[in-house]
Amino acid sequence: MAILKEFREFAVKGNVIDLAVGVIIGAAFGKIVDSLVKDIVMPLVAAIGGNVDFSNKFMVLGAVPSGVPPTLADLTKAGVPVFAWGNFLTIVVNFVILAFIIFVMVRQINRLKRAQAEPAAAAPSAPPEDIVLLREIRDSLRK
Repeated sequence: MAILKEFREFAVKGNVIDLAVGVIIGAAFGKIVDSLVKDIVMPLVAAIGGNVDFSNKFMVLGAVPSGVPPTLADLTKAGVPVFAWGNFLTIVVNFVILAFIIFVMVRQINRLKRAQAEPAAAAPSAPPEDIVLLREIRDSLRK
């Protein structure tokens, strides 16, 4: 019974919930970046570089059985060892774009935090009551 109570306290903590939300949003964001690379970036690269589809770029490393079409999907399905460098390149581009977007987001969040912290630090806090009282006594003694 105590273990269930402990687990409930652990699961409801803010950090665990924040982590779960971050993982879910990260997975969805990964799909968005994958689509960005696949549907926008790579077609632009293909238009500039001349109709290049990196996902189907590979090098066969073993013997190809007869009757197997020379496509990446069919060769891997047949168990032929294939060096799929184009697929790897696509995944690296996905990673670089995702890392850059996350960097820009974190940088912007840090800027906003600094902008909020600066005005609070710049505004002097009111002196304590005893200091105010001592200043009044000092000023009255001067007169």
